[in-house]
This record gives sequence, C-alpha cells and structure tokens, in this order.
Amino acid sequence: MSETGLAEFIRALPKVELHCHLAGTLRQATFRRLAARARAPLTDAQIADFYARSAKPVNVSHVLRAVDRHLIKRPDDLYEIAIEYLEDASSHGVRYSELFWVPTGTVAVSGIPYELAQAAIVRAIKDAQAQFGIIGRLIPSIDRQASPRAALEMVEWVRASRTPEVLGIGIEFEEVGRPPELFADAFAAAQRAGLRTTAHAGENGVSWKNVETAIDLLDVERIDHGYSVIENPELARRCADRGILFTVIPTNSYLLRTLPPERWALDHPIRRMPAMGLRVHPNTDNPTLHNVTPARAWMMMANDFGFGLDDLRAFMLNGLDGAWIDAAQRRQWRAQWSEEFDALRTRLNS
Repeated sequence: MSETGLAEFIRALPKVELHCHLAGTLRQATFRRLAARARAPLTDAQIADFYARSAKPVNVSHVLRAVDRHLIKRPDDLYEIAIEYLEDASSHGVRYSELFWVPTGTVAVSGIPYELAQAAIVRAIKDAQAQFGIIGRLIPSIDRQASPRAALEMVEWVRASRTPEVLGIGIEFEEVGRPPELFADAFAAAQRAGLRTTAHAGENGVSWKNVETAIDLLDVERIDHGYSVIENPELARRCADRGILFTVIPTNSYLLRTLPPERWALDHPIRRMPAMGLRVHPNTDNPTLHNVTPARAWMMMANDFGFGLDDLRAFMLNGLDGAWIDAAQRRQWRAQWSEEFDALRTRLNS
C-alpha cells in the first residue's frame, strides 16, 4: 500500500487517547501568547528550543514545569490549552480522550485553587464536545516529585470537587528515587473514594519492580509506559493474564536518547511487548513537545515497529477495553468502530 494511503487510513481510524498530558499539548503560538501575557522571563529562542525535536531530544519535564511556573496565571489559561488540544486531537480521529493534569503545580506554583482550575478544564471539555464532537475526560495526577502528603492532599481535592468528567487519578514525573510505594496511601484513598487508577511506571530505564509494585501494591488498572516489564517475563505473563493495558509512547524521549539510531526501532520495547501477550495502545504523551500527532503515533507503530493492519485493529480495541467508559458504551463502540475499521481497510486494499 502507498504511504499516503496508509496515512489517510490511520488518520480516519476512530481512536481513543489515554496517555496525554495537558501541559504537553500547548501549541507553540499559544505558548508564546501566554508567555507574553504573563510577561514570562522566556526568550523567543528558549521557547523555540522547547519545541525542537532532534534525534536525541532532551527530557520535556523542565518544559512542563515552566508551564506552571511562568504561563498559567488564570483558570481561562487552562481552558484555552484544553480546548485547543481537544480540537487538535479530534482532527486526527480521536473521539475520546482521557487527559492528565497535575493539580499540585497549578495550586502551589500557579496559585489557582483546585476547584477553579478543574472547573475551567471541565468547561473546555464540555465546549469541545459541543464544537468538535470529541468526548474528553480528566485524570488529575500525583506529582511524584512532591511529598506523599501532597499526594494525599490532591486526592482529597479530587474527592471533594469531583464532577462526572473526572474519572480517576494517575501519577507522573521522574521515577528515579520516587518508587510507587511512596504513594500507596494516596492510591488507597483514591480507590476508597471510587476513583479509577493508573500509574506511570517502568519508563525511563527504571526497574521492572516499579511496574510490579504499581500493579500489586497500588492495584492500578493501567500502566503508562511500562517498557521495563519486558525484562521480567514472569511479570509480563502476569500482566498479560490480567489483561492490563500498557499505554505506550512511540516518541518516548528516553528511548530515543539511549538506543542507537540504527537499532532504535528494532530494539524498542514496544516492538516486543505484544509478542509477550501484553496489551498495548499507542498515545502521544506530550504531542506538541514531541512533535507528534495521534495519527503519527499510530503511523510509527506501522512504519517503525512493523505492526500490520490486524495489529492496529487490536490496538484500537485495546484502547476501548482500557478506557474508563461504561460497559454499554464500550460494547457500542467496539461494534461500531470495528465496522468502520473494516470498511476503511477494504477501501485501502482496493
């Protein structure tokens, strides 16, 4: 099939997005506009560097921190970022998105109370559904660089101000020295409050033990990244048996930096995970900072990692199975999206 034909096919595929960070979705023009409005101490060259994506990109965490520190000053800033992301995602076939947001930074650094910040993002979710047809949901996330007490405080904010658009909690930022067990109390409190749970684990060369702890101690439903699981076949088998979804990122910065260019796609853990029985689903993570779109992330699964159309169909259904939607919605979308996939495949093959 032609590259153009495959690109059109993938863009038209109905998709869910389950691993995307609000602060990493900023359009560069919006970043500049917010920086100017906030009189942020950032030069044009610095902002351009934030969006530079080379073969060996730097970690984007410092950019995400800069968003809270310099840009977010009003609830409407969060609204603007969220609705623009949902508009962009919908143009790439995303029909449902669960969006990560770290409230601790918004409250402590940006100075916006939790309930006002959440309300602004939820308003963007509602407006985006009306304007673009995309369903958005919100996952407040623990900042693992902050204290376990701050994590418990964040869970209480979520519990006290919860709306139907807020489904559960996650945890993100650098894992080194911040293992999942530090936050076991926060996850237990979230689960007692009826919140769903997922965790970034096994991402930046960190041991598979973090994946094991996340599923056994934190009892999470999904793993975000999770690449080091392949180093422990017994753990991978247990994850496969439980049907745990791994929300993987083809543009992961760490692996692009550490794997040799000539071996990058061949040795990437994503290539091996489905063969071990693991359920994976491709996502964008920080789309504008990674210079990736939902459609391009799926293209990379085919072009870089060698997955075929049957695999892509399985990934699409994996996403639906791992999404935090009700059973009736899942059944309806599985049937509808499967029909759409097959129709698009027939058109592509002809």
